[in-house]
Amino acid sequence: MSSEPHPSKPFDIAVVGGGIGGIALTIGLLHNHVPVTLYESAHAFGEIGAGVSFGPNAARAMNLIDPAIEAAFHKVATRNSWESKKDFWFTFRYGQDTKDGSNRVGDVITELDCPPVGQCAVHRAHFLDQMVELLPDGVSRFSKRLEEIEDKGDHVILRFRDGSTAKHSAVVGCDGIKSRTRQILLGNDNPVSHPQYTHTYAYRGLIPMDEAVQLLGEEQACNSQQYLGYDGHLLTFPIEKGKTMNVVAFRTRFDRDWKDDRWVVPMQREDMNNDFAGWVGNVKKILSLMQKPDVWALFDDLPASTYFRGRICVLGDAAHASTPHCGAGAGMAVEDAYVLSSLLAKAQGARDIEDAFRAYDETRRPRSQRLVTCSRETGKLYDFQLDETRDDRERLKQNLNRRLRWIWEENIEEHCAEAIAKFDRLSSERDNKM
Repeated sequence: MSSEPHPSKPFDIAVVGGGIGGIALTIGLLHNHVPVTLYESAHAFGEIGAGVSFGPNAARAMNLIDPAIEAAFHKVATRNSWESKKDFWFTFRYGQDTKDGSNRVGDVITELDCPPVGQCAVHRAHFLDQMVELLPDGVSRFSKRLEEIEDKGDHVILRFRDGSTAKHSAVVGCDGIKSRTRQILLGNDNPVSHPQYTHTYAYRGLIPMDEAVQLLGEEQACNSQQYLGYDGHLLTFPIEKGKTMNVVAFRTRFDRDWKDDRWVVPMQREDMNNDFAGWVGNVKKILSLMQKPDVWALFDDLPASTYFRGRICVLGDAAHASTPHCGAGAGMAVEDAYVLSSLLAKAQGARDIEDAFRAYDETRRPRSQRLVTCSRETGKLYDFQLDETRDDRERLKQNLNRRLRWIWEENIEEHCAEAIAKFDRLSSERDNKM
């Protein structure tokens, strides 16, 4: 390999949004010699939320973008404490006695293996801090809240709330579930432009691990668990290198809308106790010890007809926000970043950008929108609302053991090669018309 510096591409990309997806894309573009500017609405990088998990597919995509991203992930990640549980995603248990009395609270339904990472959780902000260290100086612009994008055909103009503007060859919106880029792309009055409430909310809190062990025993406290029940479920997993047990208790209520403009609000313990009044045993004990609790409303996206138009494109939650029941939303954003940065690396000039965006859309939209649907359905499975399983142990076991394989076992390099082949075909077809 030549030691001479590789010439930069004769075009530049604006990335809007400095979360995990936006930073991963920026790193991928820089490695592929694509000039890029990252715009973040806040005054500094930061992630909202606590724990986030990544599957083996996401770890592979991190490595393919830059091995340093995967190394950063493992540096701050926490896995199950027991060596025998390292490759398990969750141990699924009954959180309530079944109505026919055939299964009791705590009975194991199945242990779901997910090698080589198992349940691998990071604190969003800690992982983001590690990723930010991989960005060179001068790439990021802060306090830049996007208001409008004008697509001029051969370039775009970004207009920000502070009155400033920026000109780039194209823009990729990585600005999350409340994406302004998505609204501009699909139309502000289009219902698909705005996230929808799923009628599920979650109580989130923490328990010091020594207290959790005293309460539950080491096996259930130090290794990831899900307790399934009627119209609700609860999951726990270790974070902070095993010092703390993270708790998320989900409740589905189709008779109640979410009316607060805030999607995360302080918890009223009485509300949680009422929501889980019929739950007993370890679940009740876990809920009683939760510290720093809040309530998180779950929204997701209706399927967009496209992820791009002209020189405007969306990625991650801006494209396909999902509920967290598959533990794969952030991982899909990393996959997006790998594929899109690889496609833009193939572009020789600005005229190739739309072909890259189209190939990305055609390749990524089916897989990522499948996640949104799968995650909704998985939530129903956990809450005994899925007709094909309900609370039947054997049916639950069979469904759980196959449900997420399509996410984890994807050959992401072949997937990216498929996208590049589409790009080559589109470019050839365009050249033949000239």
